[in-house]
Amino acid sequence: MRVRSRLAQAAGLLMLVASTMQAQDLASFEKKTTVRKLANGLTVIIMERPEAPVFSYATVVNSGSSQEVAGITGLAHMFEHMAFKGNDVIGTKDWKSEQAAMAKIEEAYAAYDRERHREVGRDDANVAQLEKAWRDSIAAADKFVVTDEFTKVAERNGAVGLNAFTAHDITAYFFSLPSNRLELWAYLESERYRQPFLREFYKERDVVMEERRMRVESSPFGRLLEQFISAAFIAHPYGLRGIGHMSDLQSFSATDAKEFFKVHYVPSNMVIALVGDVKTSEAMPLIEKYFGRLPKAPAPPALRTVEPQQKSERTVILRESAQPMYMEGYHRPASTDPDDAIYSVMEMLMSSGRTSRLYKSLVRDKKIAVQASGFNGFPGEKYPNLFTFLIVPTAGNTATAMSEPLRAEIDRLKNEDVPADELASVKTRVKAGLLRQLDSNAGLALQLAQYQTLHGDWRELFREVDDIDKVTAADVRRVANATFVDSNRTVGMIERQAPAAQGAKGDSK
Repeated sequence: MRVRSRLAQAAGLLMLVASTMQAQDLASFEKKTTVRKLANGLTVIIMERPEAPVFSYATVVNSGSSQEVAGITGLAHMFEHMAFKGNDVIGTKDWKSEQAAMAKIEEAYAAYDRERHREVGRDDANVAQLEKAWRDSIAAADKFVVTDEFTKVAERNGAVGLNAFTAHDITAYFFSLPSNRLELWAYLESERYRQPFLREFYKERDVVMEERRMRVESSPFGRLLEQFISAAFIAHPYGLRGIGHMSDLQSFSATDAKEFFKVHYVPSNMVIALVGDVKTSEAMPLIEKYFGRLPKAPAPPALRTVEPQQKSERTVILRESAQPMYMEGYHRPASTDPDDAIYSVMEMLMSSGRTSRLYKSLVRDKKIAVQASGFNGFPGEKYPNLFTFLIVPTAGNTATAMSEPLRAEIDRLKNEDVPADELASVKTRVKAGLLRQLDSNAGLALQLAQYQTLHGDWRELFREVDDIDKVTAADVRRVANATFVDSNRTVGMIERQAPAAQGAKGDSK
């Protein structure tokens, strides 16, 4: 009873803190937040937060790997690698000469790529000659490159946290600067989108290929994940890993990247959020000056492909000498669905942290797993996605053996109301997790830009907190019964297989 009392007190305290933050945040944030759409379609959010003389920003492009098609998978990720290459002033010794040299690279690459993919009558000697000509043209262009100059310019002016990421739904760019460097930021950031500066494109393509080898081909979990999502999604681009197919990485060109940029990197498909010691009255004219230069263009067409309803269980089994793993995924609606908050509550209840039901049952009590967790909104959230569980068995237990105890916890969720105190504690932790993302300027800028992009209004971040409060035990049972059904399930496993004995193959002695 004493333990339960302490837990109840802690939950009550968290509830009080979260509700207090919620009460003041939306009202106060609205007063200091401005949203404006430029004439070219770019959406800008400025939140004045003058606690320290710094500001953070996030640019979110409403396109990611889901916008790729066969032949260019992995291409969206390339722009993350191009983000810090500079422009026609920064990063080059002679832009006019470099531009001509880059054009020669594309001519040489097109000839090489066309010959090596010739299905009939390919001349391997000619392929080798054309490849050499292409690589020689790269070396010629490299002579004009000033390596990492963009990053050095930004860091000399106090920039920290320069980074970018590519997801299935979006691509994001961000860093922080002293507030007296606002105009420098506006210049540097707008230059990224004025035109594609694809400097050292093929060198970075090699880096991405190495990433794929490390994250997928050399990783048992990476291999399982790739097979798992390709089984779960048979039509939608969520079925492809964002890193891309190796054959596509070896083939797409800077010319392909320019075409992708032309369609997706347009102001009407972008949101920029600034948070920190910036005055809207001073920042907006600078944003108009620099970002207003970006040419107006229509937003890219909406994704047409819709994943058909799954009507039978799908199973993927990898048999190899690796740590056993078990995954289950269930299709769920997009994050814009009215039931989204219920899924967030179920994620926290079932699979988030040491207080989750799966951890307590499989890891703490039964000791059959070293990890029991899950991902909600996987691998993206803009479109219908997966509610996924991941279990790593302890030594001596198989992946297959994880199925029954997981299903027992799922059945409990479907058939029993979540006790009121447990539901209240879970809801508090979900809300606290959302609100913690608002602590830093950098985190808040990214959240504002993402919510504006995916939901059309940054305020949805706070409405989500309200929606979580409204979740009931009956809601959890209703959604669990609609989601966790056999025909909607995809299973992925690594079953441990002893390595082949040395000399078992090819040993003639």
